[in-house]
Amino acid sequence: MSFGARELAEVAALVRTVAQAEIMPRFRGLDAGAVRTKTGPLDLVTDADEAAEARLTEGLARLFPGCAVVGEEAAASDESVLDRLGTGDLAFTVDPVDGTANFAAGLPLFGTMVAAVADGEVVGAVIYDPVGDDSALALPGQGAWIERPDGSRVPLRVAEPVPVAAMTAMVSWRFMPQPRRGTVCCNMPRLAAVWDMRCAAHQYRMAAGGHVHALVYEKLMPWDHAAGWLLHQEAGGFAARFDGSAYRPAHTGGGLICAPDEAGWQAVRAALLEE
Repeated sequence: MSFGARELAEVAALVRTVAQAEIMPRFRGLDAGAVRTKTGPLDLVTDADEAAEARLTEGLARLFPGCAVVGEEAAASDESVLDRLGTGDLAFTVDPVDGTANFAAGLPLFGTMVAAVADGEVVGAVIYDPVGDDSALALPGQGAWIERPDGSRVPLRVAEPVPVAAMTAMVSWRFMPQPRRGTVCCNMPRLAAVWDMRCAAHQYRMAAGGHVHALVYEKLMPWDHAAGWLLHQEAGGFAARFDGSAYRPAHTGGGLICAPDEAGWQAVRAALLEE
């Protein structure tokens, strides 16, 4: 089926409704039993994650009968859920609370991400900020923008290219294996500034809005990157995996660098990944 402006608006409205009903009422109100670990102490899940994903999955199935839904929490229980990206005409990746560690700590830095995928390509992106109550949206060939509840829009555009020594970046180094982890951490001073917000949703929004030059990731689970990749691309950016190959939502590894242009991508790769 086709996926365009009308369908994107329906998904964005669903995301906002679910986030305001299931996520925000729990923010700064979680008791001890509402926060649990998955694979380890740095991998958290809360009641809000599970409740929001369940409602988003139900809502997407209602709006788009026959679609596949690939949710982070569903995949944590059953890895075969990832295979749904290659089935049917339309699939959705869902990260109900991206930045769960921030959410659980009471920090207002988390988001809800949904991407539409058709025939292996990302065809729509929604990154909603429940605290700020606005959505970053993108469609292939139609640009990227911030949309507020009143319908007003602000176009998104990546930062202007600058020399690598003047670049700011968000680098998610904690998932990198050695020796790359050590190399990247040692090389960070080659850039002007580097930080990590523990929230891909806001990092992609910042990069697409021109507030940071580059993003660097190791782990590529689709719910973390499909929506953000399209947002960044439609804002004029260039992204590729560490080996230079194009990103696809089915990828779960291989790293990803996002930069204002291809020359910037090459510069960031050389500065951070080369000894």
